[in-house]
Amino acid sequence: MAEIGLEKRSAGFGVRLSPELRIQLFSLMGIWALWEAMSQSGLFYRDIVPSSFKVFAALGRHLVDPGFYVHLGTTAYEVAVGFTIGSLIGLGLGILFGVRRFLGRVMDGYILALAPAPKVIFLPILMILFGVGPGSKIAMGAVSAFFPVVLSTVAGMLLVNQTLVKVAESFNTSPLQMVTKVYLPSLVLPVITGLRIGLGVAIIGTLIAEIKLSNAGLGFLAIQYYDLFQIPDMYAVIIVIFAIAMGVNMLMSRLNDRLGRRGMPATAEVSGAA
Repeated sequence: MAEIGLEKRSAGFGVRLSPELRIQLFSLMGIWALWEAMSQSGLFYRDIVPSSFKVFAALGRHLVDPGFYVHLGTTAYEVAVGFTIGSLIGLGLGILFGVRRFLGRVMDGYILALAPAPKVIFLPILMILFGVGPGSKIAMGAVSAFFPVVLSTVAGMLLVNQTLVKVAESFNTSPLQMVTKVYLPSLVLPVITGLRIGLGVAIIGTLIAEIKLSNAGLGFLAIQYYDLFQIPDMYAVIIVIFAIAMGVNMLMSRLNDRLGRRGMPATAEVSGAA
């Protein structure tokens, strides 16, 4: 009876952590302790490795400063617009290349050659085309997001159930119906994977563009603090960037799990839609 009561109390009031989460927490605590030891060791020049308490204090100052949210909003806008443009173009071309395989084979060489290239090489061209304002940062985010999305979409198109395609064609479905009722439901998992990667590189591309030449945004703020040697403030901005990227990635993972459980469209659904 005592053991049962203990189990009830543990289930009601305690939090049982998985072994993986325990390892992650202990690892995080170990990294924090190592960081503090390095900051207090005197082996590094002043504030190269600042105390985490200084970093958190700087973070607190930024979070209550209205001006900080202007920079945050600028970066969020540039990433969101660039990611949306690049993803939509990548998704549309990926479906087109998957349907028209001859065109896909023609374009494969160009896409595969450009996809691994560091996207920062396009930045001077984008600045000439779109100026040094938000336009070049949005374009940089779009270029960065385009390649992961188009590659994952093309790969997913090769796995589409051809039975569903033939059934839809037998009912004379329109191209729009074919895309919305057959292709897109079948591409959920590969496209979400491509979107997750695309969002990550879009954030990186936008921040790099802000660091190179900008007067607003989190990238501009980070490089400004670096130039002024305000290292705790620089780390505080980096923590905000990391927290936002991690939060968005978690949302994308949940979306992937939710949409993935719906599975592939049934033949009856395709014929009914037709």
